[in-house]
Amino acid sequence: MQSTLTSDIQYLPGVGPRRAQLLRSELGLGTFGDLIHFYPFRYIDRSTIQPIASVLPDMAYVQILGTVMRADLIAKGGVQVTPDKSQRATRLSVWVSDQSGSIELVFFRGIKYTYEKLRPGQTFLFFGKPTAFGNRLNIVHPEIDTPPAAGADTSGLTMTGVYTSTEKLKNAGVTGKVMLRMVSAALNSCMDSIQETLPEYILKEKGLVPLKYALRNIHFPSDAQALSKARYRLKFEELFYLQLSLVRQKYVRSRSENGIVMPHVGEAFHKCYNALPYELTGAQKRVIKEIRADMASGHQMNRLLQGDVGSGKTMVAVLCSLIAIGNGWQSCIMAPTEVLAQQHYKNICRYLEPTGCKCALLTGSTPAKERNSILAGLQDGSIGICIGTHALIEDSVIFHRLGLAVIDEQHRFGVEQRSRLWAKSPGQTLPHVLVMTATPIPRTLAMTLYGDLDVSVIDEMPPGRKPVETLQIAANRRPELYRFMKKQIEAGRQVFVVYPLIFESEKVDYQNLEQGWQDIVDHFPFPPYKVAIVHGKQTSEEKTFNMDAFSSGRANILVSTTVVEVGVDVPNASVMVIENAERFGLSTLHQLRGRVGRGAEKSFCILVKGQKVSAESSKRLDLMCSTENGFELAEEDMKMRGPGDLEGTQQSGLPIELKIASLAHDGTILTLAREYAVSILERDPSLSRSENAILVLVLQGGKYDIKNFSKIS
Repeated sequence: MQSTLTSDIQYLPGVGPRRAQLLRSELGLGTFGDLIHFYPFRYIDRSTIQPIASVLPDMAYVQILGTVMRADLIAKGGVQVTPDKSQRATRLSVWVSDQSGSIELVFFRGIKYTYEKLRPGQTFLFFGKPTAFGNRLNIVHPEIDTPPAAGADTSGLTMTGVYTSTEKLKNAGVTGKVMLRMVSAALNSCMDSIQETLPEYILKEKGLVPLKYALRNIHFPSDAQALSKARYRLKFEELFYLQLSLVRQKYVRSRSENGIVMPHVGEAFHKCYNALPYELTGAQKRVIKEIRADMASGHQMNRLLQGDVGSGKTMVAVLCSLIAIGNGWQSCIMAPTEVLAQQHYKNICRYLEPTGCKCALLTGSTPAKERNSILAGLQDGSIGICIGTHALIEDSVIFHRLGLAVIDEQHRFGVEQRSRLWAKSPGQTLPHVLVMTATPIPRTLAMTLYGDLDVSVIDEMPPGRKPVETLQIAANRRPELYRFMKKQIEAGRQVFVVYPLIFESEKVDYQNLEQGWQDIVDHFPFPPYKVAIVHGKQTSEEKTFNMDAFSSGRANILVSTTVVEVGVDVPNASVMVIENAERFGLSTLHQLRGRVGRGAEKSFCILVKGQKVSAESSKRLDLMCSTENGFELAEEDMKMRGPGDLEGTQQSGLPIELKIASLAHDGTILTLAREYAVSILERDPSLSRSENAILVLVLQGGKYDIKNFSKIS
């Protein structure tokens, strides 16, 4: 028999085909069950009645008990019309009062109906959002209710859910009140069909309320405590199943997939390590030990390495590549851009000098003759480490024995691109995988996007790395900024200037790269100054030429788009100027700041603000000036923008849609849910015990299917 939960929403009283189509297209609600799991995003306390005199424009919502004093039908031009000409009215102005004062209520829809309902002398409950219009206060389209009778029980009216809506739905008459009626009807129809989705032992051990209670009270809470219990139950369940799905993948993989056993560290590793001109940080040493243990375990490594800008991830990747070489295997390091691949190649060749290990660079612009030589070296095994871009995943690239694949800034590669790299290992043996990111990922997001990977974090900066002083200035202080840049250049330093755009756009009002470059050239003429420019529309040769001019010190200023965000290392650059900084997210701003402060001199990051800066953008810029901790910034960024909108995660989005839990605000519940999922799988790795049958059933439903972000093979 078909469950009521799967019934088409059009058959719900008060819906019908037209509204059903709107609910489907606007909110994705197609069944009774969809509606039941469409939760309010906030609640309003309807038990309080506000005196009109105390209503202020910054109040979220207010409820007033007012008597209608007068109602005026207003036509275009502010002309008042009589009831018989009501069809000409464009708005209805209603004045209501209580003992404390009076306020205007304004209606632009349903004018005739509302005019006839709100007769002078009658008293109603009005509920809405106060707004300031000129020098007076009004409430536009308040909800209208009859006041409760004297002595009536109003306890059930204390908490009212507010649901996400759209203009189309509102215009079609699907108000908050109508939504509440529909949800109530759906709940009443489906209550007998709702089956518990968590085993009895979990409800008891975690102190969770039953599902029926949770669903009733998430929509129509009997009181604040009932709402709290309902919310916690539904959030815990959502995050628990999400983590159970991820941890289960990890358990299955660790038991079923054989990895290349690399028991030795090898001579090349020791030669490189002993020749380093500096001591590795404690965090780098700890991470290398974790990776070594994975590579020797006999299981395929799938590890995420997180480290803030400049924390030394590349050095870790090199030493781990040398472990693979010491065991007779090859390594590859894939970077998202040619600029970064070339930077890696130059630095890594320097590290490898004492080892005798052969290293190659393979990009889209590698000349054919050199390319053929590299392909031959990879196939016969004479090249130990290959650094490259997307060129590494082309069919013509065949490794003799690929044992370790390192992906730098892995979020910039698509799933299909990464899977083609894994497939280059010999036979059925999968290479060890190390994915690295300098985009700090909040812990809760990492546990979700990469919940089936082992995570290592380099949380310590190399000694001698000086803090970068971050300042924000208005665009009208540019002459002062240029004087400061000239002083820095006279002292032998170099300057980055980053713009958000390449070509002028009619849709946006901020400075673009070409205008900015011209302005810089005008104020820093050649000689004595030299200005280089790098952006995404240039050819690879142009980019390399200009980047080299800056890296080698021939150019004093590099004008650029965010192509310099990742990996460009110029120790002599001491100033990062970011134009229209309010247009960038915190993650990008932090990445850009990380391009300076790499040398011995004091460095500066100057955030140049445009004329119009929103409150949220101001908060972002203030945060940038207050901390250099990338993980702290990432947490704040997620709270402000939401997890699906963070740089580094938009391409993939979140693995599932969370209906009630929030990665930004429910970190404690997420941690508890993950620990509990781990404990269940430790006791019952295959979930074969009878008490876990519900868990298997829910997972098989597909709602918690997660894209596997780590191993795509």
